[in-house]
Amino acid sequence: MRLQGKTVIVTGAGSGFGEGIAKTFAREGANVVVNDLNGPAAERVASEIALASSPEASHGRAISVAGDVTKRDDWQRLFDAAIEDFGSVQVVVNNAGTTHRNKPVLDVTEAEFDRVYAVNVKSIYWSVEQFVPYFRQQGGGAFINVASTAGVRPRPGLVWYNGSKAAVIIASKALAVELGPDRIRVNCINPVMGETGLLTEFMGMEDTPANRQKFLATIPLGRLSTPQDIANAALYLASDDAEFITGVALEVDGGRCV
Repeated sequence: MRLQGKTVIVTGAGSGFGEGIAKTFAREGANVVVNDLNGPAAERVASEIALASSPEASHGRAISVAGDVTKRDDWQRLFDAAIEDFGSVQVVVNNAGTTHRNKPVLDVTEAEFDRVYAVNVKSIYWSVEQFVPYFRQQGGGAFINVASTAGVRPRPGLVWYNGSKAAVIIASKALAVELGPDRIRVNCINPVMGETGLLTEFMGMEDTPANRQKFLATIPLGRLSTPQDIANAALYLASDDAEFITGVALEVDGGRCV
């Protein structure tokens, strides 16, 4: 049980990568605060974690907290709920993300641009504002920010999404340097395109076998990423096995960025 005794907040955990992370962390003993803008989805994941636990196992517990990661007050509610139910927090996983549809750069509206940067970048600003003072008081903590291979090896048609994920990567590295003396670790995970609800938006076309093959051809291991792939990487970075790891951007991409 690699996360026994830890409490973890996972944003965007009502589906996709976040759901995989939340369930994997709970199986490894963590208490998990399941956050999502979609409240019923967050409740479903927390309920499934509860159903998977048993008195004999050291399975972690879960609560759901609906909220918008672009809002300061919602981060306060996340923090308050975690402390009230579990007493402390050791890890924050900033997984919530969104994209504009794959299309020419001049077709992206200002509203789409603002939404992408609010969800992908400003959410991390708020998480830092909320948790760095607390982690300093506690003597340490860890952030895991889910960025993307798009921030390292961008695809055409996703200019502003690519830029937002590059911002997450460099901000994470800068935070790691600045917060290292406080024993606060900050790392990134860079998934390649995955089987999530955003797949058709990333592709910019219908998800047919022929269209999907165009993207699979750019991944040496020949498949998309899965929630479990990302959860496995996050598990390592959240665990004490990674206590000397900070400032990394771990590519979970089947070789896409080579």
